[in-house]
Amino acid sequence: MANQRTEIGELGEFGLIDHLTKNFETYHASTILGVGDDAAVIDHLGKQTVITTDLLLEGIHFDLAYTPLKHLGYKAIVVNLSDIYAMNAMPTQVTVSLGISNRFSVEALDEMYEGIYLACERYKVDLVGGDTSSSNKGLIISVTAIGEAVPEKLVKRSTAGKGDLICVSGDLGGAFLGLTLMEREKKIFAENPQIQPDLENESYIVGRLLKPEARKDIIDFFEQQEILPTSMMDVSDGISSEVLHLCRQSNLGCLIYEEKIPVAEPARSAAFKFGLDPTVCALNGGEDYELIFTLKQEDHDKIVLNEEISVIGYMTELEEGCNLFTRGGNRFPISAQGWNAFQK
Repeated sequence: MANQRTEIGELGEFGLIDHLTKNFETYHASTILGVGDDAAVIDHLGKQTVITTDLLLEGIHFDLAYTPLKHLGYKAIVVNLSDIYAMNAMPTQVTVSLGISNRFSVEALDEMYEGIYLACERYKVDLVGGDTSSSNKGLIISVTAIGEAVPEKLVKRSTAGKGDLICVSGDLGGAFLGLTLMEREKKIFAENPQIQPDLENESYIVGRLLKPEARKDIIDFFEQQEILPTSMMDVSDGISSEVLHLCRQSNLGCLIYEEKIPVAEPARSAAFKFGLDPTVCALNGGEDYELIFTLKQEDHDKIVLNEEISVIGYMTELEEGCNLFTRGGNRFPISAQGWNAFQK
């Protein structure tokens, strides 16, 4: 029945966890024991273990007014896997914990777990545990991702060198523009519920916001081409913020060329429609979950084979600072104006 509603209390905590995780299969030999015992057991057989955790809070990180639960489940997994790939590692397991109120039914959580299941299947990671608790502050999702890395191939933020090329995968600014569009439509709908949201021709930026992908393909490409980035991180807060992290932790400056920053055509036209500068959206938008990384110059000939990678600048001496070279031929210091979870 389409409109059936099962109260969470009918199943109880352990019954709910069993219900939500019953269809998950395992993909990795390293998963010795998954869901169903006091703790998961993982054996990475001599490789180093990489661990990351993300907390997603309703009203801060997502808005259920325009975020389908299935998409939310998918995104909650993907943003964590992105952090593992940013270490040049391979994600293998995840745990998912939820804080939920009684406004959610079992069917609603099934919908969210459908998205979680899809992400685990797509990226071949094993769900090995988690927890559920009641929450009176809206929906809370905490995901921990575990991965494995060959020690000599692990890539940190602090190991870039002077003259290294600064590269990004994919394109930037789309997710921020998707958020801008959704917030605008939500406001219009709140003022006049008769007006239906107008998302016509904006599927690209909406998709960038609601269903991001982690860049496993780039990590696979590095492996195939025997490329080892000198530093790397994922783009969650905007590249201005991320490049400053790389510079600060590597004790270097940088020069970024505005004309080299990749912005997809649908995002560019959406920015103009909203009266925004596409470059500012790309620099400060965040939530793109692309990879920003540095490479030795001799690897340049290898990366030109990949249309998904753009060289946007290079690392300089610390004294030169972190600068943007604009299309107009001016230099401006880069400042981090990316997304900040603690701003009012």
